[in-house]
Amino acid sequence: MERIKRVAAINDISCIGKCSLTVALPIISAGGIECSVIPTAVLSTHTGGFENFTFKDLTDEILPIVKHWKSLNIKFDSIYSGYLGSIAQVDIIDKTIDELSDSDTLVLVDPVMADFGELYKNFDKSFPEKMKKICKKADVITPNITEACLLTNTPYENGPYTKEFVENLIEKLTLVCDKKIVLTGVYFDEDKLGVATYDNETDKINYCFTEKHEGVYHGTGDIFACVLLTALLNGKNLETAAEIAQNITSEAIKITKEEKTDVRYGVRFEAVLPKMIELLK
Repeated sequence: MERIKRVAAINDISCIGKCSLTVALPIISAGGIECSVIPTAVLSTHTGGFENFTFKDLTDEILPIVKHWKSLNIKFDSIYSGYLGSIAQVDIIDKTIDELSDSDTLVLVDPVMADFGELYKNFDKSFPEKMKKICKKADVITPNITEACLLTNTPYENGPYTKEFVENLIEKLTLVCDKKIVLTGVYFDEDKLGVATYDNETDKINYCFTEKHEGVYHGTGDIFACVLLTALLNGKNLETAAEIAQNITSEAIKITKEEKTDVRYGVRFEAVLPKMIELLK
């Protein structure tokens, strides 16, 4: 009997608000992949739109978990790194990747640290340089435009963007990760939003766009990265995996808009899991 593929997902747990590990577990599992987790922190809610949330840092627990897994000789087909709460955690995840991966392990790093031209409040200006360290070990990175600018020391620009700006940014990103790049938040007009992908195996840049939804929707970056990873582990190439991830994320936002629910609680990704499973076949 063939062993089920296994992912080590490294991210925080927000007990309310669909993002991070509460998104990774159901999406990756629905795609037929076993999802093991390394929680970096536990929060009562995510930080977007909620006040007075609790926060428990779990930095000291990461390497003991890794050590125990190593003692059990557990193989991981992929390592997925998302939000890291401190520079100390970046160094620890760098070591975790070395400890848990081998030549066949797909490493996906989502360098979550910024948006809309600004670093998140809990990060200082030294954080992007540290994040480069684990991006260099990744097989796939999924930065948004702001994160890509910070990783490449490129002045941030507001969209809509030009192809020249996007493709110059991707060229610079190949010095940070020389394998596969998925640049999110790309748009050339106000009607369509999507991603640009670069695959070192083809040396080509491809684009995928869906309807552009106005507003801020928390957790969509996590949804995108998890669907992308799940599609890759199901044998899809980078371009196809990005198309699936972009379409599923966009559809989840659309349903959330139609239902007029409180967006602080995240988007209705649960409703589009059947479609994701169908697209993975």
